Amino acid sequence: MTTHAPGREAEPDGARQRRAAGDSAAVPVDPADERRAKANVYRRRRIMVFGALAIVLALLVSGGVYVGRALGAAIPAAAPVVTAPQPVAQAPQPLALPGFGGYAVGAVGFDGLLVAGSAEASLPTASITKIITALVVLDEHPVAAGEGGPDLAYTEADVELYWDMIAQNGSVAPVEPGISLTLVQSLEAMLLPSGNNYAISISNWAFGSQEAFLERARTWLADHGFQHTVIADSSGLSLDNTSTPAELVRLGELALENPVVASIVATQDVELPALGEIENSNKLLGTHGVDGIKTGTTDDAANLLFSADVQVGEESVTIVGVLLGAPDHASLREAVAALLDSVAPGFREVTVFDEGAELASYATPWGQTATAEASEAARLVVWSDTPVDVAVDAASITTADDGAEVGNATVTAGARTVVVPLRLDGSLEDPGPWWRLGNPGGLDAPVSAGRG
Repeated sequence: MTTHAPGREAEPDGARQRRAAGDSAAVPVDPADERRAKANVYRRRRIMVFGALAIVLALLVSGGVYVGRALGAAIPAAAPVVTAPQPVAQAPQPLALPGFGGYAVGAVGFDGLLVAGSAEASLPTASITKIITALVVLDEHPVAAGEGGPDLAYTEADVELYWDMIAQNGSVAPVEPGISLTLVQSLEAMLLPSGNNYAISISNWAFGSQEAFLERARTWLADHGFQHTVIADSSGLSLDNTSTPAELVRLGELALENPVVASIVATQDVELPALGEIENSNKLLGTHGVDGIKTGTTDDAANLLFSADVQVGEESVTIVGVLLGAPDHASLREAVAALLDSVAPGFREVTVFDEGAELASYATPWGQTATAEASEAARLVVWSDTPVDVAVDAASITTADDGAEVGNATVTAGARTVVVPLRLDGSLEDPGPWWRLGNPGGLDAPVSAGRG
C-alpha cells in the first residue's frame, strides 16, 4: 500500500522513478501552486506601493503643515537700541542774598523754593495780611475779570474807622460818607495805599463782623494748606498776624491766580470817585520786572511780597518772593532789587535735542533698518543747576510705515516736563514668504538692532 505526505497529492510511479534516477527533464507545474505564487508576489508589491504612497503622503502632509505654519506665523519684532542724549548739567547761579530778615523766592511752575533764608521762621506779616483779606472776600463774593462787582455804600461808621486807624498810626485811604464804590474799587483802596480802614469796612460788609470774617479766613487758610500762617485781624495792624516766608510765597502765587487781585496789585495808581487819585505803596513796581504784590510795615520792620516776570527765550517766568524784617523800606527795595537781578539770569532755556535727532534705531533679521527721530525740538526753561534728564520710550515693532509714531522722549527738569513724540524714519516691511520658509528659527522671537 502506497502512502502520501500530508498536504501533497500522489505522483505517478513513473514520475517518482524518474526523479529518483535524477531525470533532468522539466517537471509539470501545478496550476494551483502558480496561482498562489502570483498572489504572494502581488501582495508584496501592493504592500510596497502603498507603503511608499503612505510615506510620500506623510511627507506632503507634514510639509504642508510646515509651509502653512511658516507662512502664517508672526515675524519677530525688532527691539529698539536707544541713543538718548546725556543729562544736561549747568553751573549754579550766583545770588545776591539779603543780609537780614527772612526771605524766600519761588517761581510759578517750578518745584520748591529757588532761594531761601529763614524760610520757616514765623515773622509779622503786617499789611501783607490784606492779601488774605482780599482772597477770602472774593472767595465769598466772586467778581469776574473786568467787572466791578457789587456796590458798597460808605457811611459815617466807615469814616469813624478811618479816624480810628489814624489814631493807631495805621495806614489809611480816604473815605467820605454817602459815597458808593464797587467791590473792586474798594479793594483798590485797601490794597494800593494799604488802607486799614477799607480792610475792616470790606470784611464787615462781606461777613457782618470781624469775628465772622476771622472765622472764615482761618477756615480758608486751613483749606489751602497754610499751617503756619496766623491771622488776627483783616488789616494786618496787629503783630499777631504772622507767617513764614515759605508760606507767603504760596500766598503770592494764589494772589496772582486771582485775576482781580493780580490786576489791582500791578496797578501804579487809580482814580476813585469822590476820592481822587490813590497810589500804590509798592515803589519797586515797574522796575526790575516787578509787577506786584504787597508791602507791609510795622514799627520795627518793612516787608514786601513781590512778583516779577522774566522773559526766558519764548517763555515768561513768573517769580514770586518775599522779604520780611528789613530795617526800612529803602533797604528793603535795595535788597529785593539785587536779589531779583541775580535770580532772573539763573533761568535758562536749554535745547536738549533738535527736531530730527536720532534717539533709537531698529534692524530686522531680513536686513531692513530704520531710526526713531524726535518729531520736534525739546526746549526747557531750567533754573540754575537743576539737572535735565531724558528718558526714551521706544516701542518694539514688527512692521511700520515711514513717519509712524513709535514712542516718546520725556525731558524732565525738577517739576517741569516736556514730552516729544518719536517718529519712524524709514519703514520696516514684511520679509515675504521666501524668508519665512527659509528661517523657521527666526520666527516669534524679538530681535535687537545691531547698532547703538
